Amino acid sequence: MFAVVDIAGQQFVVTENKKIYVPKLSNEPDSEVVFDTVLLYNDDKNTKVGAPKVEGVKVHAKVLEHVKDDKVLVFKKKRRKSYKKKNGHRQQLTRIEITKIA
Repeated sequence: MFAVVDIAGQQFVVTENKKIYVPKLSNEPDSEVVFDTVLLYNDDKNTKVGAPKVEGVKVHAKVLEHVKDDKVLVFKKKRRKSYKKKNGHRQQLTRIEITKIA
């Protein structure tokens, strides 16, 4: 059994007891969150495709922690102009565990 869920504008394939990193959510750690924008649902017999979402199917998840991703370096340079600029970015993520697809 799996589902495709839209979380904060990104699509994720989820199964029960799977741990994934998603863009930062405003929920506190150890709280439960429910996603109702399920785009596709498969229960090993039938496949339901939403237009735009599947009605009556929700994904329950537990927020585990808030973390930061690895640093991404942005380096700009223009040759022979003495122009160099170095910048870094760390994306904030939330680690969740899928508890139930119902």
